[in-house]
Formats: sequence, structure tokens, C-alpha cells
Amino acid sequence: MTDSPAYSQPTDYQPAKVWTPKTAHGGQFASINRAESGARFEQPLPVGRHPLQLYSQGTPNGQKVTILLEELLAAGHAGAEYDAWLVDIFKGEQFSSGFVGINPNGKIPALVDRSIDPATPVFESGSILVYLAERFGAFLPSEGRARTETFNWLMWQMGSAPFVGGGLGHFYAYAPSRIEYAIDRYAMETKRQLDVLDKHLAAHEFLAGDTYSIADMAVWPWYPGSLYGVYNAHEFLGVEQYTHLLRWYHAIAARPAVARGRVVNRTSGAPGEFLRERHAATDFDALN
Repeated sequence: MTDSPAYSQPTDYQPAKVWTPKTAHGGQFASINRAESGARFEQPLPVGRHPLQLYSQGTPNGQKVTILLEELLAAGHAGAEYDAWLVDIFKGEQFSSGFVGINPNGKIPALVDRSIDPATPVFESGSILVYLAERFGAFLPSEGRARTETFNWLMWQMGSAPFVGGGLGHFYAYAPSRIEYAIDRYAMETKRQLDVLDKHLAAHEFLAGDTYSIADMAVWPWYPGSLYGVYNAHEFLGVEQYTHLLRWYHAIAARPAVARGRVVNRTSGAPGEFLRERHAATDFDALN
């Protein structure tokens, strides 16, 4: 008698010596994902009247930037006024010539600062957060230890979130078939990351200590925001057991600027929970 295998394999897949794309793909992004970069169609980006032009969608990565922008405005930085244009990634709009022109990687979010000459494009959500925090001197401590701690957690998030989004999120919510090994592998690592945060927040009010910073804004939409939201995996992962993480999560969710920033460039949700584009502060009035 032999032990049963830990995981049952539906097929005995053997990778080819050289990978080539399939002619047909499964899953929600089957018609969008390709192995090549670059523009797929010609279309310039729209430009509004504000100094900062954001091209994004209200995914966890997109929410980071709109939360910071709303926090900057709430703190009195009038120069942070912005237009937030929707780039619908489910329709492949991130592959327009205009968008790829400011972000060769073809991923949201991307920002253009038109208050300076020449206008400066900024891409990658972490880079945008640092750029704006330094530009306005807010939400990024200047003192050495606190500044370093903020960067520690910001870079932790940038390296960890792809595992959750591209790993657990894909195989749990988007893949054309459920693969036990893949889901278990990513669930284990996601729970380890949640435990890292929970233990740290047991002894700290915010990620970088006692000061709210761009590190909190970067992590909040992902941990556990994405698990309650886009992936609906919170029950599967037992998120409620991480009480210190949830204390922090709910405290940040209660901030008015966060409540505004998290709905910008979202395309669906309950009434009052999405605002496709934002071009003035008064746009939020329509949500009430």
C-alpha cells in the first residue's frame, strides 16, 4: 500500500523546451494578456485643467494614488488638484499609444505632472507615492529612522502585493480552472504576510510607527482590502483572526480622504461606492 499524493494532478503537463503562447487562453484576461509590450492602437490621452493628470483604474494599486491625492488636498495642498481619467484595463485601454507613451510597461496607474516644464510622467504606484510625498513634503517623514521605516514597508508592499494579486487573486478568482496546489501555495504565503502585518501592528499604531504615511496608503488597499474586495477571499483566508491588522484597517478606512480616494476610477459597486472619473472635488457630491 502506498501513500496517496498530497495533490491530485489533472494532467501530467510537461513544459516544452521553448515556450510559445497558446492560440486560445482561458480566464478573464485571456484576450488582453500577451507576451509582447508596446502600444496596440493609436489614441492620445485626454488632458484636464489641473496640474496633475492621473490615468488609472480603482484597483488596489490605483487606490493608493487617489488616496494620497485626497489626503494631500485635505491637508491643504491646493497644488495637488488632479484629474483622474479612467483607463479600463478590462477593455485593454492601457495599451493605447498615449498611455504606453507615459508608461512603457502598460500598467495602471500613471501620472503626468504638468505643473513643471517639461511635463513629467511618473509610473509604478510606489514611485508615484514617493514623487508626490516629496513634491508636497507630506506623508513621508524627513527624519532618518522614520523615513527609512516608511520606505521599508513601502518596498515590502511593492514586493509582496504581486504575490497576492498575480498569485492568489489569479488562481482563486480569475483562472479558468481551480488548481489546488496553486491556490494552497499562494494562500499560505498570503496568510504569512497577513501575520507579518498583524504582529507588527500589535506594537505600532501605523506601519512606520506613530505617524500615518505613504506606507499605510500603499498597504491598506491590498491587506486586507483586496481580500474583502476584488478577490472576495477574506473568509477563505480567515482574515478576521488578524485583530491588530483589522484595528489598523478600520482606523484608516474611517479617514474621509481615504473614503473618497478609494472610490475614484472604480467602475462598479454599490451605489455611492464608485466614481468613474474625478475632475473636481464636487464630483463626490453625486455619490451622496
